[in-house]
Amino acid sequence: MRLIITSLMLFVTFFGLAQKQNKGDRQLIKNLKLHVQYLASDVLEGRRAGSDGEQKAVDYIIAQYESAGLQPMGTQGFIQAFPINEGKKWGENAFLKVNQQSMDFGTDFFTVSTGLNGQFTTKSTLALEEAGQVWFKDVQEVLEEQESNPHFDLQDWIKTSANNMKAKNAKALFLYNSGTLVDNIQFNKFDTSAALAIPVVYITKDGFKKYFNDALGTFDIEANLILTPQIRIGKNVVAYIDNKAGHTVVLGAHVDHLGYNQDKNALDINNDIRNGADDNASGTAALIELAKALNKASIQGDAYNKNNYLIIHFSAEELGLIGSKYWLDHPTIQTNLNYMVNMDMVGRYDATKRMSLGGYGTSSKWSEIISKTPTTILYTIDSAGTGPSDHASFYRKDMPVLFMFTGSHADYHKATDDWDKINYVGQKDILRFVQGIIQTTNTYGKLDFLKTREAAMGRSTKFTVSLGVMPDYAYTGTGLRIEGASAGKLGEKLGLKAGDILLQMGDYKFIDVMSYMTTLSKFKKGDSTFLIYKRGTEEIKVDIVF
Repeated sequence: MRLIITSLMLFVTFFGLAQKQNKGDRQLIKNLKLHVQYLASDVLEGRRAGSDGEQKAVDYIIAQYESAGLQPMGTQGFIQAFPINEGKKWGENAFLKVNQQSMDFGTDFFTVSTGLNGQFTTKSTLALEEAGQVWFKDVQEVLEEQESNPHFDLQDWIKTSANNMKAKNAKALFLYNSGTLVDNIQFNKFDTSAALAIPVVYITKDGFKKYFNDALGTFDIEANLILTPQIRIGKNVVAYIDNKAGHTVVLGAHVDHLGYNQDKNALDINNDIRNGADDNASGTAALIELAKALNKASIQGDAYNKNNYLIIHFSAEELGLIGSKYWLDHPTIQTNLNYMVNMDMVGRYDATKRMSLGGYGTSSKWSEIISKTPTTILYTIDSAGTGPSDHASFYRKDMPVLFMFTGSHADYHKATDDWDKINYVGQKDILRFVQGIIQTTNTYGKLDFLKTREAAMGRSTKFTVSLGVMPDYAYTGTGLRIEGASAGKLGEKLGLKAGDILLQMGDYKFIDVMSYMTTLSKFKKGDSTFLIYKRGTEEIKVDIVF
């Protein structure tokens, strides 16, 4: 009888614990769903970095943390604001018309970014250079004349020509290239060089064929040329759990998404709201609940008190990890950082596809820690510390990282990534897994750091050649600054290092990431050329063979 009673008491105890656990899980799933439903609602208009919609998400997160009693650790309460420099943009009321037909900026023409803004109406011809009119110059003729002059610089020629034309009362300089010599005239939205004396417009080959194909014709030109600087403000949300420990763990997720695709970082071209339920309302919601659980444990003094916890919701991840890089360059707290866990797209767990656990190789302790952490989640291991999300910024600063990612899908970066497609049970289990890892590492002290292979930082391309370097998408100077070179790839063999700025490949100069990508498309395996890059103040030229 005593055995029966004891067994019954044990059953009741375990049943009660199970019921309590199930109740806790049910409430957690409910909370996650509520968070995602709001964060991925149309009211937030896709949470584009620096937008009113992102501000609403920021306000929502702050309200959650204030009610839970978390400590703010931004520069203004929970917020760390930072500038997102978009460079110069074609103005809303700007236009260029030829014979009453509107030309398309970027396709038919672009204004040289250092040229003056200007409004004018003229009748002009290709051959005549009269006061009060547009003057045309074929840069092919200039390049042919100067082909044997190694010191010739086309940009200096444009500056001198603009000054001379200003003195003769020309309204603007219109450039075009009738030949095949590379002129390297590009729209550099981040160019901060001194302004030219008059407006300067570059007509593309397609634009010239469409609008200026009559060599003897007279063209009615009406223009309102306006380039305006564009700066918006991103906002990281930073909270802190102070356990008076010697080390601090960073827990992160990005809050921003694509808005209406204004930044053109989605492949499909429609402008519907990109709600980003999986990317990354799922990680944002999980981080909110994880932070609340850790703060509650801290107050109760159990389980997790050997580390402090820094909670960061990053802005502008979609623009190139700008928010996480900004925080690392401008930390809002001086503390001894231990490791970083990033949750980006944790809402589509499928046991048949498994979750990807990135950063596994960034510390010698991860394999032991993770093997000790029970979970129902099935996962594959990726050793790389880099990758297309904010943990890569911390890895670059020699920190061990982990990256939770349930994989891409057909709704990625599309308007169809909505709250009703989230696997909330799987999201809950991933959150519990992270919580378990944090608990397991509680007694390990500061983790060691290991360098790993380099993972891709974005979508694969169709280029047949590559330098094997990781671009710094947040860089706003001229050229392509790199964050590092992949092991065994051409860039590493050439000796390229983090911080180098690539300036030119063969005939083609780089002004940004896009011009670099365009240049790669012009080469194939076996081609020989040269690369010019800048390290510090020194320009270096090396020969390369793809």
